[in-house]
Amino acid sequence: MDTGSVTLLREMLASTGWVERTRELGLALRATRSPGGLMVVGTPEEEPWHLTAHLGDEARLSGLPQLAPTLVRWAPAPDAPAHLRVGLERIGRARRGETLFVVAEEAAPETLLERVSDARRTGTTILALDGGDTELAALAHDALTIPERAPFSFDGAQHLVSMAAGEAGRRPGLRDRLARLLERVSGPRITD
Repeated sequence: MDTGSVTLLREMLASTGWVERTRELGLALRATRSPGGLMVVGTPEEEPWHLTAHLGDEARLSGLPQLAPTLVRWAPAPDAPAHLRVGLERIGRARRGETLFVVAEEAAPETLLERVSDARRTGTTILALDGGDTELAALAHDALTIPERAPFSFDGAQHLVSMAAGEAGRRPGLRDRLARLLERVSGPRITD
């Protein structure tokens, strides 16, 4: 998806609340304090290569080095280039000021959930983009769940979030966060 397509998708979703939610998650990604401190991990079946590449582009284009992601892989080849050799042990070294972004359309395996829980206990910020994994969402400080009947695909959501991460914007205030909490508790607003 190119920038024009993502912009068109945003225009189509303008009245739904989805654009705001992807912006909130994009802003949360920017809170990472240092380059390499944003770790992106998926499931053994689906590693988020494409999203990682887009976040790297956004980091470069927006001048935000802390947005440059580290792709964490389940089984990196030992002879792979250094940036593709980062394994799950990196999550075990995660600390306060770093962010672990879990991207999983299907349910996250128990092994990943355990590592996410451990990282959370060390002070790592946990963000998630998921397809309805309640266990993962419960571990995350902020999660965006893309239901099957969403007006866009899971891939489209990744493009919306990565574009939002590179944009200048304000962090949501207390009122915005309370409104989002109320929406999570009461369910999304469905328009006819």
